[in-house]
Amino acid sequence: MPIPTSFSTHPTSQAMAMKSPTVHMLLYTVALMAVMAVADLQRLEHPVKADGSLSFLVVGDWGRRGLYNQSNVAYQMGNIGEKMDVDFIVSTGDNFYDSGLVDEDDPAFYDSFTNIYTAPSLQKQWYAVLGNHDYRGNVLAQLSPVLTQRDNKWLCIKSFILHAGNVELFFVDTTPFQDKYFTDTDHTYDWRGVLPREQYLTNLLKDVDVALKESTAKWKIVVGHHTIFSAGDHGNTQELVDKLLPILLENEVNLYINGHDHCLQHISHANSQLQFLTSGGGSKAWRGEISRWNLDEMKFYYDGQGFMAVEVTESEVHLTFYDIFGNILHKWSGSGHKHSVM
Repeated sequence: MPIPTSFSTHPTSQAMAMKSPTVHMLLYTVALMAVMAVADLQRLEHPVKADGSLSFLVVGDWGRRGLYNQSNVAYQMGNIGEKMDVDFIVSTGDNFYDSGLVDEDDPAFYDSFTNIYTAPSLQKQWYAVLGNHDYRGNVLAQLSPVLTQRDNKWLCIKSFILHAGNVELFFVDTTPFQDKYFTDTDHTYDWRGVLPREQYLTNLLKDVDVALKESTAKWKIVVGHHTIFSAGDHGNTQELVDKLLPILLENEVNLYINGHDHCLQHISHANSQLQFLTSGGGSKAWRGEISRWNLDEMKFYYDGQGFMAVEVTESEVHLTFYDIFGNILHKWSGSGHKHSVM
């Protein structure tokens, strides 16, 4: 389990919350608002292997009760996770379709998560961000510690930092950046904790920038749901290109990992070490819409289901994309400044 370093709840309060769900949610909401109010992002620690290395899997856009090959992706994740002895799993959002969770008792949590990712190797900590489909449901339900009590591998936080050895992962809540969700009349979004929007985004961008500047990690990885650059159906997210990308470039981030487009994808930035990695093939895919892209930047694109594996050592990072049969689709290695496709 991760070790939180930004706040904790008094043991007596925890005991009270265990006895009363109402009190539990009240305390949780107060704690959540306290975290939102402070300048620093919540920081978590995760141990690495004895040799200092770290390995994890990345999957996104998955929660469909096992349908659309979600169960097949989960099966192969279990196989690869065992071979790699993964330390944790990252979810890039859109965790529950089509509209997030109704509440903490929504059976979709078990049907799309607990009962799907059953392999022993996947009973590690999951670190999840929210996607736009999650925002169509009850956001506080996904963030609630009640879910973690029911399945202790689950942890979802809007934005936070995960420190693991010589790696720091910065999880960023990207849905509020997109203008279109605030004018969408076909869906309702749960903006609790986000409004007023401009203040929320200003604070979040400042927090991410400060955290990246203060980081001494060799490897800086930013995780969000939405693409920055993509040749897929959703394409580029201009709001992130304008507001988040300059911060990533200024602070020499190594990897930006996202979902949103239901594909697997690797794009290299033309003028920096930054790699854009899409792992959004956790279930429904095969949209068949691919935009033309500079082949010097587009290293890999697969319009189908699968997931990504990441291994980090002191000197190198290794990426591998897998399909639903466990076949390797693409491999890449980088040393922080130089990189190679394998």
